[in-house]
Amino acid sequence: MSPVLAGVLQLLALVAALGLSYRPLGDHMARVYSSEKHLRPEKWIYKAIGANPSVEMRWPAYLRGVLAFSAVSVLFLYLLQRLQGSLPGSLGFVSIDPDQAFNTAASFVANTNWQSYYGEQAMGHVVQTGGLAVQNFVSAAVGIAVAVALVRGFARSRTGELGNFWSDLVRGTVRILLPISVIGALVLVACGAIQNFSGIHEVGQFGGGTQQWNGGAVASQEVIKELGTNGGGYFNANSAHPFENPNGLSNLFEIYLILVIPFALTRTFGRMVGSLKQGYAILGTMATIWLGFTALMMWTEFAHHGPAFDIAGGAMEGKETRFGIAGSSLFSVATTLTSTGAVNSFHSSYTGFGGGLTMLGMQLGEIAPGGVGSGLYGMLIMAVIAVFIAGLMVGRTPEYLGKKIGTREIKFAACYILVTPALVLCFTAASFVLDTPSHSMTNSGAHGFSEILYAFTSGANNNGSAFAGLNADTQWFNSTIGIAMLLGRFLPMVFVLALAGSLAEQAPVPETAGTLRTEKPLFTGLLVGTIMIIAGLTYFPALALGPLAEGLAA
Repeated sequence: MSPVLAGVLQLLALVAALGLSYRPLGDHMARVYSSEKHLRPEKWIYKAIGANPSVEMRWPAYLRGVLAFSAVSVLFLYLLQRLQGSLPGSLGFVSIDPDQAFNTAASFVANTNWQSYYGEQAMGHVVQTGGLAVQNFVSAAVGIAVAVALVRGFARSRTGELGNFWSDLVRGTVRILLPISVIGALVLVACGAIQNFSGIHEVGQFGGGTQQWNGGAVASQEVIKELGTNGGGYFNANSAHPFENPNGLSNLFEIYLILVIPFALTRTFGRMVGSLKQGYAILGTMATIWLGFTALMMWTEFAHHGPAFDIAGGAMEGKETRFGIAGSSLFSVATTLTSTGAVNSFHSSYTGFGGGLTMLGMQLGEIAPGGVGSGLYGMLIMAVIAVFIAGLMVGRTPEYLGKKIGTREIKFAACYILVTPALVLCFTAASFVLDTPSHSMTNSGAHGFSEILYAFTSGANNNGSAFAGLNADTQWFNSTIGIAMLLGRFLPMVFVLALAGSLAEQAPVPETAGTLRTEKPLFTGLLVGTIMIIAGLTYFPALALGPLAEGLAA
């Protein structure tokens, strides 16, 4: 079987698995966030944290809940790392330095999981399972909660209430993420991923010498790492490590975990707003971009440029032979079009255009299908902008899902799309103006520029993957990327929740003959065009200095 055919079959199997999960999972999540009942374990949690899950919140109160919970999470994870040397189960590792502890705490709470450390050489069992794995669950649940709040803003009328953050947080964790993670961990263990609390072992190497390996609760952390679109690996090699991702079957399963909730949330959206067709339109937009990027990535990585490429069957540098180009391409597109950031190959070693595609996937806003929760609310923001543009073209007040998109709403949407590019481009520029940051680059020229541009693109978009070659464990990068991760996560949430509150207060607008039909393929095409144009106008000059220049010079 040719590698290209194997790649097509993997893609078809993935699409089939996602299709089978779409309806039951999407409907289940709609029921979870619409139910008025609370499970007994949920009641115990509410009592422990002193929350009343029945009290509805307006958007400022909902936002305060998000920010307060996240701030406490950052502090807890920071202290856990700083005290690691005194904790049991530390495997003899010392406490983490202050700047790196801040960076890691910000990273995992912001659902970014950027790692400027070697996981198996820095973090013991307590920090990995009691700190990092816990944040993998709750940071994902926060993202879903904010997305659900925005959906309620479209669904409700004449009220500013968006639900209860604490209830949404707990339900998302207990009823959605935990059950799927238990099943997924068993699947990964069956595939060969490890799950233990063993210490450090010294293993002989072929040709002499030894190497040290430590065990850990890898399978359970791996599944929520992918399912929650987190991305932080137990080991430095991330999902290229055989303990995390043993074979082709586990690789395909992990890609499925990355995509299943973001895609299924479009059906949840359709259910909650009372129109499944609206959900299908958003799904169609996400799927069009995802399939397009996948096809382009496979084409550029399979393209042969000389005898070495012919012998290897394509661009195999930086890729695992057990996954090949197809499995690596599928994974890289899935992880950069969502906010996952996990890697089973190294994006810095991709062709110039292939590396550019991974970067562009993040720069679109990671909305195809995007991160858990963040993909849906990011796509809905883009839908609001697309409706506004369409309204300008025909000279009528824009409407979306029965709500008018006026001055206030479009300001919130515009602020949302400006935050991340500003962080990415300003911090990248500052890194080249100052002397010290540029010394962290292994490569010069266009590829060196791409290393730093990719780092801030990844941090501000809450992705977490990196171009190998950049030494990010410096005070400058630990601090600035940490700031970019926090602002890139929580500033957009401010505008999302403010928009949700504004929409919920409106009375529904009756549909007329002049209303734009946002459930039709025409709107899907308009939305895809809007996304590509906005990203292109924003990032094209920077991409031209990095991956495009490198690709054209190859």
